Amino acid sequence: MRILITNDDGINAPGLRVLESIATEIAGPEGEVWTVAPAFEQSGVGHCISYTHPTMLIQMAERRFAAEGSPADCVLAGLYEVMKDNPPDLVLSGVNRGNNSAENVLYSGTIGAAMEAALQGLPAIALSQFYGPENNALDNPFEAASQHGVQTVRRLLRHGIWDDRDYRLFYNVNFPPISAADVKGLKVAAQGYRRDTSFSTEPHVSPSGRMFLWVKGGPQHIPTEPGTDAAVNLEGYISVTPLQADLTAHDALKTLRDRLE
Repeated sequence: MRILITNDDGINAPGLRVLESIATEIAGPEGEVWTVAPAFEQSGVGHCISYTHPTMLIQMAERRFAAEGSPADCVLAGLYEVMKDNPPDLVLSGVNRGNNSAENVLYSGTIGAAMEAALQGLPAIALSQFYGPENNALDNPFEAASQHGVQTVRRLLRHGIWDDRDYRLFYNVNFPPISAADVKGLKVAAQGYRRDTSFSTEPHVSPSGRMFLWVKGGPQHIPTEPGTDAAVNLEGYISVTPLQADLTAHDALKTLRDRLE
């Protein structure tokens, strides 16, 4: 198997090393793992592509490239330049430092890379490691992802729904914020929503008197609805959420047609 890996935390991020290990085991001794990752951190860029300016691509080592662009740019670089003669069989994105559960899905560059791969017609999985008090102090905060990542990806490859629709499914995996030994299992979960928290801004005045705004996130350990992604993560389970790029609210179409047409 030929696997392309990327992330949004950057080419030197520890989570990418975790993903390299996962991908190498999945690919097997006869397989190949190719890395195309952002040269610098690209957290929060979502599905952004560098449409108005070029992306610099640098080869760092054999099958290892850094792109001065977004995670989606990295997927495009991998497919149309780095691996153009032999495209990948699978794209893996992550392992993100921090959860991509609930509303974080909409901001995540990790998700954006997997979405771009799916739009290009390839199987894709995004993987993220929830952070919290129970794993922050571990020698390896990515312990849950490190020890359960291979099995989770293999289960998805064997038993997941892999279709060929225009907006094909891709998968969002979040590992819980606990030690690997305490992981209770895996649950398929819908994307949740954290109420009473959101991104906001915090102002700072520079020495020159200019105003700057920092974007800051809200509390991450607020449970979502029972059975949804962040809720099962906080209960100690790996969450697997099927996603697709079609943003149409299909359940509202008939009512809206009746009202407007």
